Amino acid sequence: MTVRYAIYFAPAIQSPWWQFGTQWLGRDEHRDRLVPQTRVPEMDAQDLQRITNHPRRYGFHATLKAPFGLQENYTEDDLRARMHALARTLHPVALGPLQATVLGNFVALVPVAPTEALAALAAACVTELDDMRRPLSDDDLARRRIDTLDARGLELLHRYGYPLVMERFQFHFSLTGPVTEPYTQQVLMAVHTSVAQLNASAPLVLDRLCLFVEPANGQALVRVADVELLA
Repeated sequence: MTVRYAIYFAPAIQSPWWQFGTQWLGRDEHRDRLVPQTRVPEMDAQDLQRITNHPRRYGFHATLKAPFGLQENYTEDDLRARMHALARTLHPVALGPLQATVLGNFVALVPVAPTEALAALAAACVTELDDMRRPLSDDDLARRRIDTLDARGLELLHRYGYPLVMERFQFHFSLTGPVTEPYTQQVLMAVHTSVAQLNASAPLVLDRLCLFVEPANGQALVRVADVELLA
């Protein structure tokens, strides 16, 4: 059994954004249980469940450091301690309004105007914890689909264990897995009003690092710890 860990940002549990994401995906990643899923007009409930299957496994989150295994000389307690130390060096980042958009072949929430501070925080999470990361295995490389990566993507993958980091980082909350029309437009329309209301009433701030654990390959990730940014 190979345990993997990830450093994500997820809204505070029971906050309005957390409730939105939990209901949209139909899963509480903290208690690791399914919850009633949002209904989308003109979309069959089974279709919504199908197109959200991939992000449901991960929980509502934005990736800061993608799932990785620990080096043999480190434990989860060591990782938690390093997360606390890192959090003390980081300032909260106001994300500004979010909008739903299409990224490649899936729908996600992204900041309307991402900032340099956000990119710097994500880069710190990647680099400051990377000495704890176990080198990529053949299975890890297969999971990352290296045949689809360009030279820079391969360089980042081998250096940091994930290709979408540093200048290729894009902060986002996945709302679907791979999806095609007409589902894409249905999803965009379905979340538009809720996202606008949340932007107005509860502006989202990246104020914590969240530790998620994948107990074994393919299992659902569970949110096991939040570390608030204190700087």
